Amino acid sequence: MMKIYEVTDSNFKKYGRVVEGLDVDAMATVMDTIELPEGVIYEPSVKELEALDAFEDLTNRVYGELPIQVGYCIGNNHALNAVEYHRCSEINIGMTEAILIVGCQQDITAEYTYDTAKMEAFRLPKGCAVELYATTLHYAPCNVGDNGFKVIVVLQKDTNLPIEKVHGEGEDALLTAKNKWLIGHKEGGLPEGTHIGLIGENLTV
Repeated sequence: MMKIYEVTDSNFKKYGRVVEGLDVDAMATVMDTIELPEGVIYEPSVKELEALDAFEDLTNRVYGELPIQVGYCIGNNHALNAVEYHRCSEINIGMTEAILIVGCQQDITAEYTYDTAKMEAFRLPKGCAVELYATTLHYAPCNVGDNGFKVIVVLQKDTNLPIEKVHGEGEDALLTAKNKWLIGHKEGGLPEGTHIGLIGENLTV
């Protein structure tokens, strides 16, 4: 079982930062109406969340006026299964407690493998927002306990939408959606064609 740190701990600083001053109450009101599934569901863009005042605040103050999307990742999960990264930061906002398992893109090898022993786990408190830097490896959050998780996910617009072209070798072969490079674990239950490059344990919390 992994040791779990807090996102306020100093060793989180290489992965991201806590984002202060966001109005999470209105977001929570929207998310309270959404039921938890048995598995994991990710919705990249949710109009009810993007209609809130926090959307403008995130666009202007956090993303420097770049177009963004606000969605969510919710469900029940206890395992790493894969890592992904983007060419932009990702904001995660805890609507419940959740565990984030993270690592550094710089530790990916030239063969696009990655040792999961290098990863660390952090508790994201309910109501807390964090920025995960573009070089931070991550995937679906994990439960704290058995009651599931709800996390709002903010990214640059069109991230994680279906790709439109055939992609080739090297890093390009890791692209599984727009602005999403993915490395899977052999035990992760990922779709055929996913690059399986995670070495070591499929981490659980």
